[in-house]
This record gives sequence, C-alpha cells and structure tokens, in this order.
Amino acid sequence: MTSPFFSESDISLPTSSLPIFPLPVLVVASHNTGKLGEFQTYLQPLATEVLAMPQDLDIPETESTFLGNAALKAKTVALATQQWAIADDSGLEVRALAGAPGLYSARYGSTDQERIERLLRELAGQGDRSARFVCVLALANPAGEIVAHCEGECLGEILEAPRGTAGFGYDPIFFVPSMGLSFAEMEPEMKQQVSHRGQALQHFLAQMNP
Repeated sequence: MTSPFFSESDISLPTSSLPIFPLPVLVVASHNTGKLGEFQTYLQPLATEVLAMPQDLDIPETESTFLGNAALKAKTVALATQQWAIADDSGLEVRALAGAPGLYSARYGSTDQERIERLLRELAGQGDRSARFVCVLALANPAGEIVAHCEGECLGEILEAPRGTAGFGYDPIFFVPSMGLSFAEMEPEMKQQVSHRGQALQHFLAQMNP
C-alpha cells in the first residue's frame, strides 16, 4: 500500500500455496480478547473456529518492521499449535516525529495515559500533527511458512487534547478528519470499518477470495 509515511521495506516474504477455505481452525497470535473478537467477526467465513493462541505462549517482538513482527508471531504460533495461524503488528506513526512511536507504540509508556501524555509533550508546538495508524497481517501454514500478508492504514492527525471515552491506547487523541471524530468517539462498528486493523482485515479477506 502506498503511504506518505513509512512503508515496509521487506514486504516480499517467501510465499506458499493458500489453503482451501473454510479451515477447521485458525489461531490468532494474541491473548487480547478484544482483538480476538474483532478477528472472529471478520474471519468467520474462513474458519469454523477462530481461537486465541495458547496462554503459555509468549512471543517477544524482536523484528525491525511491522511485517517482520507479524510474520514472527504467525510462524511461532503455527509451529506451536500445528494449525494455520494469523498475526498482526500495528502502531502509530507521527510525521513530525519521524514515524515515532511506530514499532514502540505499546512501549512508549507504562500505561495508555503515560503514552498519550508523552506523545502530546513531544508534539507541543508542532504545526504538522498528521499521523497514521498502520496494521500488517501475516498468515502462516502449520509448517510455519508465510503464505500471505497485507497492510491496512488509517490516516489522521493527533489532537491537542483527548476526546471521547471509548477504545484504548491512543484512540482519544487520534482524529480522523473524514469522519470528524476521534477513534475514541466512534461507535465500535464505525471504528472497525475505518481503522487500520479493519482495513487490513478487509484487504486480507479480498486476498483470500480473489
């Protein structure tokens, strides 16, 4: 996907054959129940069961790109469960901060409040507050081979103060001009349609059903 921000440099991963859908089981490389629910909503046509990865499985995000981390998680879960696995990696990129927090979005502070406060401090006095949320998905077969990957993004800007009470993370300060709302002001159905993860999942479904 063409972006005015920062693109993946290693998007061409080796690929193998796509599966025949629906799969009996598709494992999501996450323990997050909210994320699992979103994946289950979108991926229902592709698998009889969409399950979270085992609770005792922990996967450090050690790669240098969103795609690298998504691929690492998908491969690890696929090999551990001997099932098809899907993973995502996502983050917030701010143009005036040269793409930060980017890969370190979840580690920009100890809590959501700390992360928001740090970002607002670093943007103080900046005229350009444009930003994007990006999400990269990767699908691995039971042998741990990446067979598909895609990216979704949502363009917006960083507000000077939080707005809204829904969502999580940076949602209260990420404003989507085309909707006139922050992520935290959107109804869940609206956010799923316009969000970076929603866009990535829609692209993924189109890729799986050409």
